[in-house]
Amino acid sequence: MAEETTPAQTEGTTEAHSAGLPQFQIQHWGGQIGYLLILFAILYVLVSKVYAPKIRRIFDERAEAITGALASAKQVQAEAAAQSAAAEKALSDARAQATATAADAKSKAAAETRERQAALEAELGAKLGEAEQRIRTARDAAMLNVQSIATETAQAIVKKLTGAAPAGVKG
Repeated sequence: MAEETTPAQTEGTTEAHSAGLPQFQIQHWGGQIGYLLILFAILYVLVSKVYAPKIRRIFDERAEAITGALASAKQVQAEAAAQSAAAEKALSDARAQATATAADAKSKAAAETRERQAALEAELGAKLGEAEQRIRTARDAAMLNVQSIATETAQAIVKKLTGAAPAGVKG
């Protein structure tokens, strides 16, 4: 069976609930304020003596690391600039040397070409002279033959037209 509650029991429970939260009752405020002050003091000591120095140390270490990194970066940048300048100087020296070498090679090649050209012109001049002499000899020989061929041709034409050989010509 279920227990039955009496009206007196119900009234006592209602009175306890109607009083509200204990935090808002004035008789409990003294203890709450005392605990608040104790907890505040403990938190203040922890923050000021433990956490704040650790945080300050972390900030200081970060600042030192950043400062060191910046100094290192500036040093590396200066070294890189110096190396870049040295590389540019070496490149310009190499270009100048290459230009001088190319000009020297070009002048040597031009001199060799002129020498070869002069030798070839002399050789060709000699061959041309020989060829002209052969042509003159062949022309003179052909001119002698042309006269005899012309005479024979004329006789053949006269004989064909007249039917008799021309007089005073042996053939």
